[in-house]
Formats: sequence, structure tokens, C-alpha cells
Amino acid sequence: MSIQSPPTLLELAGRSLLSDKSRAILDLEDLPIELFPPLFVEAFSRGHTEVLKKMVQAWPFTCLPLGALMRQSQLDMLRVALDGLDMLLAQQDRPRRWKLQVLDLRMVPRNFWRTWSGAVVDACSPEDIKKNRTLKLDPAMAAKLPLKIFIDLCLTEGPLDEFLTLLFLLVTQRRDRLHLCCNRLKIFGKPTRHTRTVLRLLQLDSVQKVEVHCTWVPSTLAAYAPFLGQMRNLRKLLVSEVCMPAHTSPEEQEWLLSQLTSQFRRMDCLRKFCVDAVLLLEGHLEQVLGHLKTPLESLSITKCPLSDSDWNYLSRCPNTSQLRHLDLRYIKLTNFSPEPLKILLETVAATLNRLDLEACEITESQIQAILPALSRCSQLRILCFFRNGISMSVLRDLLCHTARMSQLSIELYPAPLESLMPRVPSTQGDVPNSVLSSQHY
Repeated sequence: MSIQSPPTLLELAGRSLLSDKSRAILDLEDLPIELFPPLFVEAFSRGHTEVLKKMVQAWPFTCLPLGALMRQSQLDMLRVALDGLDMLLAQQDRPRRWKLQVLDLRMVPRNFWRTWSGAVVDACSPEDIKKNRTLKLDPAMAAKLPLKIFIDLCLTEGPLDEFLTLLFLLVTQRRDRLHLCCNRLKIFGKPTRHTRTVLRLLQLDSVQKVEVHCTWVPSTLAAYAPFLGQMRNLRKLLVSEVCMPAHTSPEEQEWLLSQLTSQFRRMDCLRKFCVDAVLLLEGHLEQVLGHLKTPLESLSITKCPLSDSDWNYLSRCPNTSQLRHLDLRYIKLTNFSPEPLKILLETVAATLNRLDLEACEITESQIQAILPALSRCSQLRILCFFRNGISMSVLRDLLCHTARMSQLSIELYPAPLESLMPRVPSTQGDVPNSVLSSQHY
């Protein structure tokens, strides 16, 4: 039976103050700064709406990480906090102690609410908004700057929920005073009018990670490409399930793809590029990767048909020369020459730490051809050959090469073909494995 810790003096003081709501509201101007966080949590969790509104308007820190308190059952209190913010923005004068510059609605760790120090407050936005750090300004100067609202968004085909509807309405009405920022944006399903509306509301240079998981036709992707071009700080782009209508002519394919790839020239910070089941990619890999301005750290091409020209370009593309992660799952390699992959592995030998060749239908002769280059990848930590047909002798050669790689910690291999063949059951009752794994510690 666990013994619950007694409440601290700060918590007791906060509860005492909240027991008289009118006094709590009046005392905010003189409330010790260390009481604000615990009192805010008490007001938020216990539903003291009027106190919460006033605390938002008198917040003495530069950042208010509301997302860390967000629970489905407490969305009403988030609406109350937004109401308080709206009332404050409507005023000409700001409270004397008000310093709020960032309202953080992301699901970040609750460190701030455990520690009230100014150092933690200014670090409440994680490393992904280093360029948007809060500044220590006097209240008069801070009042003239737009307040930033950070939120991670996941847009679907369905209607927006009540909270997001309220948030977007507030940002629309106060666009001169509020900047809506989003580090991580996900889009599922077909784009709707809400998708375009939200993208127009966002400060697009705040977006650092975009994932598009939906069955889009290229014309739709091309229509949204200009939004991507404005995401100048984008670090990761994932595009999945782009289908090609049967009636699309080669000329139209070229034009549609150019609408997307032309935006890549504006993405100075892109380091991770992932495409999954994008049929449009076949025969156009050079057009796609060639428009990137900086070398990639991570390249993932999965479930996409590739042409011989695509495969050959992969090894000589300047933007793949510093890869740390290469993912080629479900890319059929059977009929390709192993030479481009061998050259690419030699090029990235000093940087590559993860290689995924799952279900590539790679042949044993191809594996033998790339083994010398693979063994030179001195930083490789994760290697996957799962779901490929490999015999015992080739698997033995592979393991002999990887055994000398000191950084390799996780290896995934299929069981050798011999173990999957029908055989007379042994008296020991052993069953063939479908996968072999090896971990080094």
C-alpha cells in the first residue's frame, strides 16, 4: 500500500487562495511568481474558469505550455484559456506583469509544471523551435509583438473538432496579434476545404515536419505544392500513396511533377525525404532528388517502382553522399545491377548508420557483390535483410563480414532457405525460424 505524499506549502497556499475565487482574482497582481504554475494547475484541473481566464491575462512567464495539461476531459478548460487570451488581446493596455509570448498547445513533457524557474520556462518549447526562442522583453515591447501559438496538427477528411474550430476562428479574427505555428503537420485522407484554410492560417516557415498519408492524385499534390515551397525550415517530408490516373499523358506527368519538385529548391533545411507507394516516381528520381539544395541525412524510398535510370542515378546523386539512413524496403532489386548500390555504400561508408533492405527480393549474387562495400560502413548500427531469400552459405558469408563491424548492434535476417524446406520431423521437435536476429551489446 503506497503512502501519498502530503501537499507542499505552495499547493496548500494555492488551494487556500482558490477557495475564495474573488480574492484569488484580486490578488493576481501581487501573487508571488512561484505560485503561478501550481495555482494555474489547480485552477485548470478543478474547473475554476474565471480564475483561469484572469491567470492567462496576468501570466508572468514568456511561455504557457497548455498542451502538457491537455486531456480529452479537460478541453472545456482549454476553451476557457483561449477565451481569456481573446479578452486580453481585445484590451489596449496589458497587465503590468504579463510577459506571455508563446502559448504552447503541443503535448510536450510537463517539466515546466514541476519546476517554475525562468530557465525552464524559456526552454518550454523543445529544440525544434530553436529559431523561434522567446525573447526577454519589457512588457511594452512584448505587447507590440504577435503572440505565437504552437500546435501539432493532424488534419483528416472529417470536420474539425470543436476546439480546433474555436482556435482557428480566434486566429482568423486576431491575425495581426496571433501567429499560428506548427512544427509537425500530418494530413490523412483526401484534402478538404479545411486543409487549404488551415494552411493559409499557418505561419508556414514554422513547419519542420510534414507527413502526407493519403490517396492523392498528382494534380492535387501539385495544387498544394506552393504551400510546401513556403515551408523554408522544413526538415522532413514524407509523401505516401500518390496514384496516377490511367489517362494521364507523359507530358502531363512531367508538368505535374515539375510543380512539386520546383518547390524543393526553396527548402534549404530539408534533411529527411521519404516516399512510399508513389507511382509517379518511376523514371523521375533524378528530377526529384536533383532539385534538392543540400545533402540528405535520411532517404526512404519504399513500395515504389524504379527504372534502371532511377537505380543508376541513386549512386551518383550529390544529395545522397552523406546519408545516415537508407531505407529501400519493398523495392524490387532482382533485375538491377548491384553496382549502383555498391558504389552508394562506398560513398556513405563513413556516415551510414542504418540500412534497411527488407523484402527487396535481392539475389544472392547481388549480396555477394555488395559485401565488401557493406563491411566498410564503419558507423553502421542497424542492418535489415528480413523477408529475402538467402541460403545458409550466403548467410554465413554475410555474418562473417558483419561480425567485424564494431558499431553494428541490431541485425535482422531471414531464416536460411534450407530451414524452410520440408523435412522429416526431428525427434527433438524443433521448428524452423522465419527470422534470425542478432543484437550486440
